[in-house]
Amino acid sequence: MPSKAKFYVTSGIILVLVFAFVYFGVNLTSNWGKSENQVTSENAGKRLSKLYSDVAVTTETPVKGQIDLDPIDIAESLPDISKFPITVNNTTDQFVEIFSSTEKSGSGEDGWLTEAATAFNQANIAVDGKPASVKIRNIASGTAADYIKSGKYVPDAFTPSNELWGEMVKASGVKAQLVAKRLVGNVPGIVIAKSKYDALVDTYGAVNVKTVTEAISNNEFAMGYTDPFASSTGLNFLVTALQTFDSANPLSDKAVQGFEKFQANVPFIASTTIQMRDAAKSGALDGFVLEYQTYVNAGDLKNGYVFTPFGVRHDSPLYALGDLPQEKLDIIKKFAEFLSQDKYQQSAKDKGFNQLEDYKSEIAAMDGSLLSSAQKVWKEKKNGNKPIAAVFVADVSGSMAGEPINRLKESLLKGQKYLGKDNLIGLVSYSDDVTIRLPIGKFDTNQQSMFVGAVDSLQSGGGTATFDGVIVALKMLQDELANNPNVKPLIFVLSDGETNEGHSLKDIKELIENYKIPIYTIGYNANIKALQSISSINEAASINADTDDVVYKIGNLFNAQM
Repeated sequence: MPSKAKFYVTSGIILVLVFAFVYFGVNLTSNWGKSENQVTSENAGKRLSKLYSDVAVTTETPVKGQIDLDPIDIAESLPDISKFPITVNNTTDQFVEIFSSTEKSGSGEDGWLTEAATAFNQANIAVDGKPASVKIRNIASGTAADYIKSGKYVPDAFTPSNELWGEMVKASGVKAQLVAKRLVGNVPGIVIAKSKYDALVDTYGAVNVKTVTEAISNNEFAMGYTDPFASSTGLNFLVTALQTFDSANPLSDKAVQGFEKFQANVPFIASTTIQMRDAAKSGALDGFVLEYQTYVNAGDLKNGYVFTPFGVRHDSPLYALGDLPQEKLDIIKKFAEFLSQDKYQQSAKDKGFNQLEDYKSEIAAMDGSLLSSAQKVWKEKKNGNKPIAAVFVADVSGSMAGEPINRLKESLLKGQKYLGKDNLIGLVSYSDDVTIRLPIGKFDTNQQSMFVGAVDSLQSGGGTATFDGVIVALKMLQDELANNPNVKPLIFVLSDGETNEGHSLKDIKELIENYKIPIYTIGYNANIKALQSISSINEAASINADTDDVVYKIGNLFNAQM
């Protein structure tokens, strides 16, 4: 009997152990797997420290450089105008050149004006007894306005997406005569996931910019919009949002304070519409801004999203610029008349324009100087009370020798004027190993001088350990966040995109995802796909910095993100 009792007790213990394993085993195994193989918020710090310990890191003593205290010169940063394509060439000696926004002067669904202008040139229209034609240059409205306002290149006429840019051109001192208030109809809107739209209606009774800004301020809605210095829809949203806080004076203390509270909860400012749409597709955003013509032509958006119009209409006004001779002014007027024909208005409708015709602009036209002031408010307040902490990661490997490293240095030396005195900046470089050139510090005059000195000292040579450089930047930012949790961390990688040493993207991808730090990439004669694979992890932009417009592109990127 004692032996039987012993057997039963032993068997019972085994059964209990088996039951415990079956009942809890999967969870224990899952948790064990996570702790060992997956990055979590609990083990991210240890994983980063382990990766960092594997990297050969040196720290240089910063050397001061000579800083340029002159204000930003937009004209100098703009590339040669030939960078922007002519989509319709003039066919006669008597012609006008027109800057046109990109949604109508491209090709396919975006080629309405291209096709209509080609027809105009084939129609043998005479002005003052001589055959006339037009030349159309495809250029984004914000960039076009920069050329015109700076005087670097002023065409005969300008048709931006909306009248806001025309008002800003006038305020800059350039004569701008409104020839046609509308060439083709379009409307900006907030595109919202259907489920989130219904939830907003349930909570606020309606969906418009006022209720959306309130929902964002209350941290109930995650929305992105585009850079108001470059994007027509972004500029429109900015001034509309400011007016929701104070319709009498959108620049009053009340409006600015309301905007600052709202902006503190905006998770995403996109440099381009494409970047913003990619972020929305990833599920990171509940809504974003877009023109209706783009919305209806994007089949993936029409199902599951709701379009809510806002702000001033985007009716592509046409302006004659400067003191033109009468024959040029007459060509511009003839062209506007030609485009108003039913045939061309119907073709515009077929491409997604001339819809939502009942929508009237919610806000009155604003003076151009007020619009410029609104942009300044955005620049100062877009990060709320959170300064940016950014680390620049510069590729100085042998493959960057010559023109690439020279352009990289030029990018940083000219782009640093956009970085902002209240932000915190650091710089590392990498080849076979990684060098901390400048520890993170507030970008005052002293830090700016050391940043310039560090950039000036960059020289190329050796292998390419890109992800080792990113690991060091992540460690620097996590150390900064431990001391100053109020900062917003960013990383900028400047590289040709090739990696042949050190860690791989696979080694650090989960870590980047866990920390949610956007990594903006800027490529020099680069493998752009490799750089895009880094930026896409947390919906950041990737710039192909070719040799003639890199400074302007980077200026826009820094302006939007810093």
